Amino acid sequence: MGELKAIIKDLRAHATKEKAAFLPYFFKTGKGQYAEGDRFHGIVVPDQRKIAKLHTATTNKATIVELLKSPFHEERLTALFILCNKFNAAKKIQQEKEWVDLYLKNAERVNNWDLVDNTAHIILGQWLEDKDRSILYKFAKSTSLWKNRIAIVATLHFIRKKDLKDILQLSEIMLTHTHDLMHKATGWMLREAWKRDAISVESFINKFAHQMPRTMLRYAIERMPEPKRKAYLSIKFQSH
Repeated sequence: MGELKAIIKDLRAHATKEKAAFLPYFFKTGKGQYAEGDRFHGIVVPDQRKIAKLHTATTNKATIVELLKSPFHEERLTALFILCNKFNAAKKIQQEKEWVDLYLKNAERVNNWDLVDNTAHIILGQWLEDKDRSILYKFAKSTSLWKNRIAIVATLHFIRKKDLKDILQLSEIMLTHTHDLMHKATGWMLREAWKRDAISVESFINKFAHQMPRTMLRYAIERMPEPKRKAYLSIKFQSH
């Protein structure tokens, strides 16, 4: 596994003690928090992207999987950047399925919000553009927080194509989700959808505003005119 060692060596060469000390607090790694036990070298994302680009051509599936098993956040994220690069290259020659399969098989290792947000729409979203999307609903109903987030963020690719069917249906499923990270992600996608089709999204919000967790609602209406935002925020929330 010479390539594995080379990638880790390159990553560690860009580590800083300051970042290593700060990131565990930023990503909520304490006991009982969503990323409990996650570890950090202390490497900024642009450096991880550069290292991923440098090693993409020479990295095989086994190395990606080994990196995804790492307890270090940056090693998993770099593996996912490489996986995205592999997917995009393979997509040009219609051979991307093997990389989608690798992503899905290791979905439990895509286990922090930035790991999801940098990959789900690129790999799963692009892949499902012209395919059956039932896996999104399976992931949305999973007990895994990260699979839930993958399902929601994958729709960003569809939203950018003005295809809002799935985000509206998935958002309804997420109305009863208990985790703030899902409220934020769903609200974010609804906000992106509103930019493309304000009427459809406002119709959804009009129907469900009284059920929407406040964080989800605030994120969804963030770009709306002030009077409209205030009107939505004045709607009384009905707890489940």
